[in-house]
Amino acid sequence: MDMQTLYLIVPLAPLFGAIVAGLFGRLVGRTGAHVVTIAGVAVSLIASVLVFQDVLAGHTFNGAVYTWMVLGDLRFEVGFLIDSLTAMMMLVVTFVSLMVHIYTIGYMHEDPGYQRFFSYISLFTFSMLMLVMSNNFLQLFFGWEAVGLVSYLLIGFWYQKETAIYANLKAFLVNRVGDFGFILGIGLVLAHFGSLDYYTVFDKAPSLANETITIWFDTPWMLMTVIGILLFIGAMGKSAQFPLHVWLPDSMEGPTPISALIHAATMVTAGIFMVARMSPLYELSDVALSFIMVIGAITALFMGFLGIVQNDIKRVVAYSTLSQLGYMTVALGASAYSVAVFHLMTHAFFKALLFLAAGSVIIAMHHNQDIRYMGGLRKYMPITWITSLIGSLALIGTPFLSGFYSKETIIEAVKLSNLPVADIAYWAVLIGVFVTAFYSFRMYFLVFHGKERFHQGHAHGNEPDAHHDEHHGHGGTPHETPWVVTGPLLALALPSLAIGYMTIEPMLFGDYFGSAIYVADRHPVMHELNQHFHGAAAMGLHAVMTLPFWLAVAGVGLSAFFYLKRPDIPAAIAQRFKFLHQMLLNKYWFDELYSWVFAKGARLLGATLWRRGDQNVIDGFFVNGTAHLVERFSRLVKAFQSGYIYHYAFAMLIGVFALVTWFARLN
Repeated sequence: MDMQTLYLIVPLAPLFGAIVAGLFGRLVGRTGAHVVTIAGVAVSLIASVLVFQDVLAGHTFNGAVYTWMVLGDLRFEVGFLIDSLTAMMMLVVTFVSLMVHIYTIGYMHEDPGYQRFFSYISLFTFSMLMLVMSNNFLQLFFGWEAVGLVSYLLIGFWYQKETAIYANLKAFLVNRVGDFGFILGIGLVLAHFGSLDYYTVFDKAPSLANETITIWFDTPWMLMTVIGILLFIGAMGKSAQFPLHVWLPDSMEGPTPISALIHAATMVTAGIFMVARMSPLYELSDVALSFIMVIGAITALFMGFLGIVQNDIKRVVAYSTLSQLGYMTVALGASAYSVAVFHLMTHAFFKALLFLAAGSVIIAMHHNQDIRYMGGLRKYMPITWITSLIGSLALIGTPFLSGFYSKETIIEAVKLSNLPVADIAYWAVLIGVFVTAFYSFRMYFLVFHGKERFHQGHAHGNEPDAHHDEHHGHGGTPHETPWVVTGPLLALALPSLAIGYMTIEPMLFGDYFGSAIYVADRHPVMHELNQHFHGAAAMGLHAVMTLPFWLAVAGVGLSAFFYLKRPDIPAAIAQRFKFLHQMLLNKYWFDELYSWVFAKGARLLGATLWRRGDQNVIDGFFVNGTAHLVERFSRLVKAFQSGYIYHYAFAMLIGVFALVTWFARLN
C-alpha cells in the first residue's frame, strides 16, 4: 500500500463508520453502530501510527488529492500536508477519539439516541482530521466549519432539554463571530497572495512584510498584522478565548464523552494548531503576537478564578480547559509555538482523562453532577479515584508528570519573551498556577475525600433524567463503573504520567518539528530555553527550587485546609466578599452583557426596522400607498362615467378644445 492511500484511509475510515451508524443505525442495531465506528477510528489510529513512523523516517508529503474547482490561475483543492506537526496531531486526535468511542459504550448504553451519538462522534473525528491534515486554507476552513457543525449537533444532542438547545445555539452563534474574522483573514490572504496553498503563501509572505492596507479613515495598517489578528479571531471563537469564551462552559449540557473529545482534547485546540501552522505569517508581526499574548493571559487567569466557585463537576473541568487554552495562547504570543503545541498534546491526555473520570463519577452518582453531594468516593471507586488524582496532578504541573514539562516551559518562555506585554502575561500565568491547583484539588477533595454527602439529596443533575432514573433510581451505594469506562481511564492515565518526560527533548529542543514551525531570529525565546535545558530528569529535580512549584503546593495545601478541615471558612469568605463571590458566580456578567447588548440590541433593531421600515415605508407607502393612489384616481374617473350622452359630449368638447390649444402652442 502506498503512503497516499494510507493518508486517505486516516480521515475516510471514521467517515465510513459515521455514515453506517448514522444512515443505517436501525439496520445494524446498537452493537453494529459501536462496532463499525470503533473499528473505523481504530483503523485510523493504526494508519496514523504508520504515517508517524514514516514522518520520523524523514518522509513528508504536500500535495493535492482532489481538485474541486479552477478559476483562472486559482485552484481550489483538497490536499494533505503531512509533516511532523500534522503527524503528532493525527495521533492525539485518533487516540483520544478511540478512548472516547470505547467509553461511550458504557456511558450511553441506556440512551435511545445511541446510534446517532456514535455517528456524530465518528463524523467529528473525520472533520478534525481533515482540519489538521489540510495543506490549504480552503480545506482548513471546511474542517473548521465541520467541527463547529458537529459540536452544535453534540451539545444539543438531548434536544428535549431547553438548556441544551440554548447552549448549542450559543456555541454556534459565538463561533460565527469568530469565523467571520477567520474568513475575512482567508479572504485577505487570497486577495494579496493569489493562492490558498500554505507553502505558496508562506514563501511569498516575507516580500509582503512591509505592505500596508487602508481599512478606514485613511489609516494605514500592516497587512500581516491585519491577517494575523483576523485569523486569530477565528481561533478566539474555536479555542474559546476571552471575550468569545462564553460558549464553552454552557457546552457541558452535552453528554460527558463529547466534553472530553471536543471541549478538552481536539476541537478547542484547533485554534492553537492553526496559529502554530501559520507561524511564518505571525513571525512577521509583533503587534499580532502581542495581541495573542494579552488575550491568552486574560483567559488563563480570569477563567481560572471562575473555576473556584463552580459546583458542577463538569463545569469545574470546563473552566480549567479555558484556563489551559489561555496558557497555550500565551506561548503562541511568545513565539514558542512548539511549546504551545507540546502543551496541547499533554493537555489532551490529562484533560480527556479528567472529563472521562468526571463522567465515571456522574454514572456512580446516578447522574447527579453537584460536587456538594459527593465526598468519600475514594473507597467505592478506586480506579476512578487514582486516575482522577493522576489527571489533577498532571494539570497542576507536578514534577515529572506530563503537564509539568509543558506548563513550566510556557512560564519560562513568557519570562524570556521580549514583547512589551510579556511582563503582565508572566504574572498572569504565574498566579494562574496557584489558582489552578486550588480549584482542581477543591474538586478532588470534595468528590473523593471527606465525609460522604451523597445521601443528603440529589439536586442539580445536568442530564435528562427520563431514561436514567428508571434504571438507577436515587440513592444506593456508589460502585466502580464497568471496564468500558475504566479501561479508557487507565489508557489515558499512562500518557498523562509519562508523555511529557519522554517527548520534551525531541519536541522542544531536538529537531522534531523541523520546518513545520518557523521562528524568526528576532524572537530568541526557544534558543534561550534550549541553553537552560539540561534534560527532563534535571528539569524535574530543579522544579522544587522554582516559584511555580511552591505556588502549586500552596494551592493544594490551602484547598485541603479549606475543604477537608475547615469548610466553614470558604462559606465565611463568600459571605464577607459577597460582591466578589456574586461576580464570579455570574461569570463577570458576560452572559448578561451579551444578552442585553447583542441579543436584545439585535431584536430592538429588528423591531425598529420592522415597524419603521416594513410597516411604515414598505407597507404604508409603497404597497398600501400605491393602492390608495389607484383608488383615488379611480374615484375621480368614475365621476365621469355617468351614462348620460350630454356628459360624454361635454367631455369630448373639452378634449377637442385642449388638443387644439396644444397644437396651436406647438405651431
